[in-house]
This record gives sequence, structure tokens and C-alpha cells, in this order.
Amino acid sequence: MTSFKRARSEEQRAERRRVILETAGAMLGEMSVAQLSLNELSRRVGLAKSNVLNYFESREAVLLELLDAATLEWLGQLEGALAAAVDPAVEPFKRGDQVAATVAKTLSVRPVLCDLVSAQAAVLERNVSAQVAAQYKRAAVANVVRLAELVVARVPELGEADGRRFAVAALMSTGAVWTHAQPSAAMLAAYDADPSLAALRLDFPEVLREMLEVVISGLLVRRLR
Repeated sequence: MTSFKRARSEEQRAERRRVILETAGAMLGEMSVAQLSLNELSRRVGLAKSNVLNYFESREAVLLELLDAATLEWLGQLEGALAAAVDPAVEPFKRGDQVAATVAKTLSVRPVLCDLVSAQAAVLERNVSAQVAAQYKRAAVANVVRLAELVVARVPELGEADGRRFAVAALMSTGAVWTHAQPSAAMLAAYDADPSLAALRLDFPEVLREMLEVVISGLLVRRLR
């Protein structure tokens, strides 16, 4: 736990924000988004909860900033992954499948990002001011544009508009599939007790890949027909 004196300069305030974000990020390596509380974050940072709220207006504001940072980090890694995985010599539908597989694979090794994406609309955007919401949405739009650019660079047949449609669908599908791929203890017990229910247990990277293949193939059919 870090002990802080009162921040008296913008540099000191920026340092407090950095430590709060780093601490929250480390906590998400130990627990889910739903389990991260402002009380525990404050304790680990070494500030009273009221003082943490001087730097971020809510727990959700902290997590939205982490979501943006995690998305940017993923996009930076995705560019190289797509370059390595997508064969420019094959036809567009095959390249589309390669893009879908790469997006799913790179997301599957980032559980914190997937958990944050799954909580975004239903939780994280519900306890922030209009100012924080607008700031986050501007960053989110920029991230969608960047994802679309990366995809269209490998499948130019999509075009800009459909590249953005794919990017939006990819992020929305990530949140939905991740939620359903994290069954509760009760559901796990039900699966064990009745193997016939195993068909309802989702494998995150496999299901996400299949969904994204369908989306990108459908968009290509509309463009190329």
C-alpha cells in the first residue's frame, strides 16, 4: 500500500492518477471487474475513498480509462499479428477467415480486456458523468476506426464503411461471448451432472472466431455480389 501526501501540483496529481490506474489494473489480474470495489482500491492505493474520488469521479471512471488503455495496447499488438497471419495472396474470403481467427486469438489471451468490454455498456457507462462518458466515447470511436483500418488493410475489398461495421461487431461480440463463456459455479456443476448440457458451454476463442467469420463473410458477400 502506498502512502501519499496531499498533491500540490499538476505533476503530483498526474502521478496519483497513474498509481490509481496501475493499482486497479493489477487488481484486475487477481479478480473480475465485478469484484473490484472502490473501498479495496482505496486501501491498496493508500488514500481514503473520498480522496480517490478527487482524481476519478467513480470506480467506473477508473475502469473506463483502463478499458481504453487495454484496447490501445491490444490494437498495437494486433497490427503485427495480422501482418503475420493474413496471406495477401489468397482470395478475400480466406483472408477474412484469417482476420477473424487472429482477432479472436489475440483477444482470448487478454482476459482483463474481454472482461472490461463485457461490462462496458451494462455497468461501466452507468455511473459516470456526461463529461466522462463523452471523453470515453470519443476514445472508443477512435479505437473502432483504428481496428477497422487494420482489418481493411488486410481485406481492402471490405471498404471503409464495412470495415467499421466489422469492428463494431467484433467488439460487441467479444463482450457477449465472454459473458456466456464464464459460467458460474452452479452452471459448471450442472454441466458436470448432465453431459448433454455441454453443448451450451461456450469456448470463447472458438465461438468468437466463428461469429466473426460469419460477419466478415456476410459483409464481403454484400460488397462483391
